[in-house]
Order: sequence, then C-alpha cells, then structure tokens
Amino acid sequence: MVFQLDVSLHEDLAPLAWLVGTWAGAGVVGYPTMESERFGQEVVCSHDGRRFLRWESRTWLLDDEGKQVRPLATELGFWRPVTPGSDGTNVELLLAHPTGFVELYAGVAEPAKVEVHTDGVMRSPDAKEYTAAQRMYGYVASNLMWVMDMAAMGHPMQSHVSAELKRVE
Repeated sequence: MVFQLDVSLHEDLAPLAWLVGTWAGAGVVGYPTMESERFGQEVVCSHDGRRFLRWESRTWLLDDEGKQVRPLATELGFWRPVTPGSDGTNVELLLAHPTGFVELYAGVAEPAKVEVHTDGVMRSPDAKEYTAAQRMYGYVASNLMWVMDMAAMGHPMQSHVSAELKRVE
C-alpha cells in the first residue's frame, strides 16, 4: 500500500505523518526473564486534526502455526511534537499500560525514522520493576519496523522486542 499524506494532519506532525494508519504484523519478544516467543501485533495511529497523534497497540502470543493464543501487551498513548531542545529532541511519546506503567519518551523524529528513550517511567506498587527503555521506529520498504530495548528486573538495557508491520488501512 502506497503512503499518502493526509492533508488534514496538523503541519507540526509532518515528520510523523508516515505513522498514521492501521498496521498489522508479527515480531519476537524475549528477555533474560522469559523465553523468546513470536507475537502478533496491531497498531492504530490516528489523528483528529489537532497537534498530536493517538497511538494504540495490541499484541498477542502466536502458536507455531501463527494463530492467536492469548493477549500479551496493550498500550495507549500519544505522539506529540515539541519545541526542539539543544539535544535535538523534537518529539514525545506518552504511553500507558494496563500492567501499571506510564512512560514518557523523548527523542528525534525524522521523515522516516523516530528514535526515543524514556525520560521518565512511573509504575504502580504491584507492577514489575522497570527502569528505562529506548525505541526506534522506521518506515522501511513501506513497512513499519520497530525495536525496543529495555532495562528491567535488575538487568541492564538490552533487546526486548522487535516487529515488522504492514499497513492495512
């Protein structure tokens, strides 16, 4: 599917315009505290003309045949352009998770790539220990490819999840 710019998108969101749409695909999740597993994912990134994008991601465990086994992670949030800082930061990603986490990422958005790192992580008293993360999203060969590194449960920053999604809407 060819990417077409939505003319009703706020002009400050131009570096993130390629994220808008519905994406679906699969990836791999793993960490020292868990076995590596394949997962499916759907992402809906939308806007209403204001100066932010709405982000919703749902994932589920896949069996060996690629069928859904059970839900995994859900995240809801917003991409926001910000006044560029001295470090080049020009975008924020705010995410909330039903497992008791709220994350604020800051980073740099370019026309086909976004790199962000946590500026803050809040967690509820019963959530697992999680201290930092970094994510990279890229628009590669018309697909949304992304990776996330994480520092949690006493482990240093390391690879946690990656996926390749195709635009479906």
